Amino acid sequence: MRLARAVTELTAPAVLVSVLTVVVAWHGARGGVDGLAWGLLATVFVSGIPFAYIVGGVRRGRLTDHHVGVREQRRVPLLFGLGSVAAGLPLLAVLGAPRPVLGLAAAGLVGLVIAVSVSHWWKMSIHSAVAAGAVVVLVLTFGTRMLVTAPLPALVGWSRVRLRDHTVPQVVAGGALGALVAGLVYGTLG
Repeated sequence: MRLARAVTELTAPAVLVSVLTVVVAWHGARGGVDGLAWGLLATVFVSGIPFAYIVGGVRRGRLTDHHVGVREQRRVPLLFGLGSVAAGLPLLAVLGAPRPVLGLAAAGLVGLVIAVSVSHWWKMSIHSAVAAGAVVVLVLTFGTRMLVTAPLPALVGWSRVRLRDHTVPQVVAGGALGALVAGLVYGTLG
């Protein structure tokens, strides 16, 4: 159980999205301070602000936990995250962010729209969606050598099922959706 909890925490959507955004921005800006700056700015909108909202909700007692494990509590935090990404994306575009950063933010936006819709009636695994999407983005960005990350969604899915936070179908659906959105949106725009 301890290993499953560690995997869930280390691969939480806010963690994976933050790391992935900085890596993609660094690569898209060809390294240096510019790449780091784009990555950090994008991270504020795609994971920083949404996660701060969730932590605030937990502290105020409106949310049970920082993974928003209760399906009925997911709608507002997901909509807040959607609003944050929707506000950040045009700002990044106007400021001249590298195309891969814009593609990644757009993929996050589409993923959030779907997650909000699905969460209304079913608790799809967002952990699995982000993990699978991250693998697709890494392969599209850095090539087939990044297939070494392919076991990540299975490991994340195992942890979510082991902790009884999701069922196998919820994990599989999340992973399939994340990979599909990343492939279509990031693959087109990134």
